[in-house]
Order: sequence, then structure tokens, then C-alpha cells
Amino acid sequence: MVRRTPDKDRSTVARHATLPSPGPARGFLKIAGITLGVVLVSAIAVAAFVVTDYFNRFNEGAVTLEDAPEVEPPSISAFPGEFSVLLIGTDECGEVSTGLLGERCSEADGGILNDVNLLVHVSADPRKVTVISFPRDLMLETPECTLPDGSVASATRKTQINSIFQRAGISCVAKTVTDLTGVEIPFAAKIDFDGVIDVTDAIGGVEVCIGGEGIRDEQTAIDWGPGPRTVSGYEALQFIRTRHGVGDESDMARVSNQQQYMSRLVKKIMSDEVLSDPGKVLGLANTVVDNIDPSDKLANPVRLAQLALSVKDVPFSEFVFLQYPVFADPDDSDRVIPNRDAAASIWDALKAGQPVQLTGDVSNNGGVELVEPAPGAEAEVPADPATDTPATDAPGTEAPAPRATLDSAISGQTAEQETCANGRQR
Repeated sequence: MVRRTPDKDRSTVARHATLPSPGPARGFLKIAGITLGVVLVSAIAVAAFVVTDYFNRFNEGAVTLEDAPEVEPPSISAFPGEFSVLLIGTDECGEVSTGLLGERCSEADGGILNDVNLLVHVSADPRKVTVISFPRDLMLETPECTLPDGSVASATRKTQINSIFQRAGISCVAKTVTDLTGVEIPFAAKIDFDGVIDVTDAIGGVEVCIGGEGIRDEQTAIDWGPGPRTVSGYEALQFIRTRHGVGDESDMARVSNQQQYMSRLVKKIMSDEVLSDPGKVLGLANTVVDNIDPSDKLANPVRLAQLALSVKDVPFSEFVFLQYPVFADPDDSDRVIPNRDAAASIWDALKAGQPVQLTGDVSNNGGVELVEPAPGAEAEVPADPATDTPATDAPGTEAPAPRATLDSAISGQTAEQETCANGRQR
């Protein structure tokens, strides 16, 4: 509110001489200057409010990760060096998903499962993003973990990864993944069903590709024909949850389909359609803050901006989505155990800071199929997989960094590749 100055306090101009009348140009500049000042002050005030509001909301309930490495305080610049983030998606029903899923939520036993587990690793310069998905049916040893209340969850010899959050929280999920991979995890975050719905809505939906016969899955109430389909809101949740509608109906097939969604989500967020629209950017930031529960070192909007700046220029060919390699569990045919030898090729590449070369299929369980060539893509010059050096010797060009060849048991795709859900009618 603007406070008016009482007349008695106003200063007056002595009228001892005739005052010059300001010209139209001078008057315009004065008005423009006042307007610019108001805009700048308003922008600073709004920015301060938004950052303060985000900071307060994002810090609420932040969890400390046990044994997490120390990191520098956040600043408005790209994060120095490499870093890793653990993202888990839980099967929690919020207000929106409860209304949509009905019995699925009301009949839940109260336990919260971390059904989606992603390790996101960002290398130092030159930046590369590697996302490793761990199947929900993966059986692992778990370490002893300290809970937020100070109590201790004992170590286990064999536990399904998607039950760790319910048992001991996100810190224990991070500690277990570090033990498995050797990758230190300073940051972690959790998102639930409503979060998936809201984030997809905030960017106007994600166009996915459905191949095969189309997807019909009674478990997720999907009956969609083949072809492109823009999913938003509840449909996005249905798409990433479908298991019986793709591939061999295994959780690994579902993971491959989720990777298609993540690849297309990355491309949508980094597109001009989103980044050039301040309303969408602010809406997405607001949605992320409202729907993601972060660990304490991530619970700062400036830190989020810092991590985002680190990946903004990464080419889609260096966004790689991998599925952790597994064997069938000899004790339970419905579960899987780690293929540590094959996985070692991933961790060796990350430690060396090398870009990776996929040699396996886009899906070992038929969840997706590769579209060849990608729509709108130009033909590439054949390359040597070991070095990624073009077959033709172009004079004066600098040879790219050598690539680490991943074990053929590791399935996955880059964001540059186009895949379609290998749908099935059930």
C-alpha cells in the first residue's frame, strides 16, 4: 500500500521565477525511469518471497543421510565436480490418487514401498548424466542403519529393495545403494503418486510412444491403441505403473518402459516449449517443491538451481538410462539378485569419468522396442564403439574422449534414442 504524505509535510517550490515546462521526451523518460524502478523493486521483492517460500517449504521434514559425503554450500553456479542423487518413487496415495485409485489406496496395509529406485550420477566436466534403475524385486544385503529417532535398524542378509524405505527410511535406501555400487550419495529425494501426476501436468504432459498391439492392462485400467499418446495427470501414473501391459510382464519390462517416459520427460523439460515459458518454469519449480521430500543437503532451492545448471547443456546423447543387471534368484523365481560382474563396468566408467557405450538391448525383457531411425533424426556417420571416433578421418577435428564399453547384459537407452512401449493385449 502507498502511504500518502500529509499536505502539511509536503515541500513547496518557491515561485520567484517562471519554471520551464518539461518537454514530452523528458516527461516520458521520467515516467519510464519510475516504471523501471517499480518493476525492478517488485521483481526483487517477488524473487525474495519465492525463494524464502520455497526454502521454508522445501526444508520442512528434510532427512539427514547417514554417512553422506560433505559438499560445499550452495551458490548460484554449476555444482563443482561430480555428484549423485538418489530418487525414489513410493506407492503412497495422496488426495488426488486416492480419489482416482479408490480400492488400491483404501485397501493398502499402511506400508510405504519404494517401488522406483533411481541413482542419478552427473560427471565432472565434460558433463554426462547416467541414470541407473534398480528393479523393485531386487534382493540385497542391507547395512545397519540409524533412524531419525536415533534407533537402529539391524543389518539383513537378504531384503527386497522396495521394502527398505518402509523399514528404515530413505537414508537406509541410500546407504544400501552405496554399499552395492560404491557410489557416494550426498543427495536424495522422494516422490509419491500425486507428485508424478503434478509434475507431468506442470509441463503440459509428455508424449510417449505405444507400439506392438497397444496396451491393455486391467491392473492399471489401460486400454490404449498403438501410436503416439500425450500422457498427463493420471494417465502418466498409469503409464509408468503398467506391468502386465508391456513386454514379458516382468518388473524389468516395466522399468524399460519407465525409462522411455523419463527420456521423453527430460526432452520435454529441456525444450524451448518449457524453458522459454516463465510461467511453466515457475510452475514446475513450485510443483517440485510441493511434491518432493528432499534430504537435508538438497533442501535448498539454490542447491536445486546449482544442480540444474550442471546439466543444462548436456547433449541428449549423454543422458543414458541403464537398468541394473540381474540374475534370477535361485531361492525365489519371482525375485532377482545382482549380477555384480556385469554391473562393475558401470561403476568403473563412472569412477573414470568416461562416457559409456551401450552394447546390450534397449530392454532385456521386451518392455520397449527401438525405433530405427528416430523420427526426424539424421543418419549418423558410423563410429567405432570403443572410441566413438567417426569412421572418416576429418582433418583438424579433435578426437572425442574414449568410451567405456558396458557389459552386454546391461540394457538401456540414451535420451537421443526413440523407443516405444512394446504393448500387449491382456
